Amino acid sequence: MYLADRSAPAGAKNGPGRGPVRAPAVASAVLALGTVSMVTDVSSEMVTAVLPLYLVAGLGLSPLGFGALDGVYNGVSALVQLTGGHLADRVRNHKLIAGLGYGLSALCKPLLLLAHSLGPVGVVLALERTGKGLRTAPRDALISLSTPAGLQGRAFGVHRAMDTTGALLGPLAAFLILSVVADGYDTVFGVSACVAVLGVVVLVLFVPGTPGPGVRGPGGEGPGGTGGTGGTGTRGGPAPAGVRPPAVGLRDALALLRLPRLRALAACAALLGLTTVSDAFVYLLLQRRTGMGEQWFPLLPLGTAAVFLLLAVPAGALADRIGRRTVFLTGHALLLAGYGLLLWVPGRQPALPYLVLVLHGLFYAATDGVLPAAVAAIVPRQLRATGLALVGTGQALARFGCSLAFGGAWTLWGPGPALAAAAAGLLCSAVAAAFVLRPPAPSAPTAPDASPRPRGTR
Repeated sequence: MYLADRSAPAGAKNGPGRGPVRAPAVASAVLALGTVSMVTDVSSEMVTAVLPLYLVAGLGLSPLGFGALDGVYNGVSALVQLTGGHLADRVRNHKLIAGLGYGLSALCKPLLLLAHSLGPVGVVLALERTGKGLRTAPRDALISLSTPAGLQGRAFGVHRAMDTTGALLGPLAAFLILSVVADGYDTVFGVSACVAVLGVVVLVLFVPGTPGPGVRGPGGEGPGGTGGTGGTGTRGGPAPAGVRPPAVGLRDALALLRLPRLRALAACAALLGLTTVSDAFVYLLLQRRTGMGEQWFPLLPLGTAAVFLLLAVPAGALADRIGRRTVFLTGHALLLAGYGLLLWVPGRQPALPYLVLVLHGLFYAATDGVLPAAVAAIVPRQLRATGLALVGTGQALARFGCSLAFGGAWTLWGPGPALAAAAAGLLCSAVAAAFVLRPPAPSAPTAPDASPRPRGTR
């Protein structure tokens, strides 16, 4: 099924006796990858939904210990992203590298059945996150290379919406298992392993390989690409038909850091990540604040996922239209509002959980697909996975640091002061990002045959 665009792109050819041929707004590769992510997320979110409670209540970890483990859970993925992205560009086979990542994550799920202490659990989670790190940049590169520049936000929104469908079903499955099986954590891990294998099968059978050099890929600017996170960047036009692009080396990857817009975007993503409290801590704070029973804990991610699912596509399309910078920063403002509710609204207020989860889901809808769409508008196609990995790695490493810092602050000061410090940091980071990513000043148009510019004019 395609999501058809209402207007055919320029250059679309008409069939004999027919009107304009409508190009699909979302390519089949995006839908296939969305299906893989949906199935895989059912598996992953089954584990993620019960993991905080399993570690804190089941294994007796302190908030500091959980913060360290949660940091490893995200930090390992960040470190491997660079390897996965560069390797995919170097071998020019994004599907192969993504498949290795999905396969490694699937292999790790059964190992959770054998891990019942902090050390083994940490090792298994690190390996599972290694798989995620390998697959993330090649997968997003496949999405961007299959999509015209002006529809990047919508394509990533569709993928994230399908991915989030799995994030909805995973916690629900975990909740049902824990409802019928006493102390059913091992059952959750076993079912998760079976579902992960299904995701790998779908990838192998239905996801096409990397678009060839003759396939037109996005590059440079598109609608909504002006200003900060979506501006004009280095163009990566298609190579001539039959010409194989040169191999990508480490020097080419490092040269990406010379792109001013990419540097600014990567720095702001990392800065905001330093003050973004991990989902697991948000749910633990909400559970303690409201005093809800432990059996309801796996359902908390459902609220975030439901809002994300409903609004990911509209948010991506809005970013294509009005600018990715605006939508991206608005998402962080909504997250800050959620922190404020957790700090100042009484826990006995029945609307508190719903409001916090809605704002949490809005944050992800406005940022999770918009950020890679902004990166894709800047990075040339032959280095697409590497560029996506650079920004994603910086953001994930920053969130790794935030998990460690927040866990330590919770242990030393308590949850309230720790969240207040994170909220203050997020406010300062958002203001700084708004300044760094501000739209460039418009320059006066110059006629093609205009006389030389006055001295001192750039």
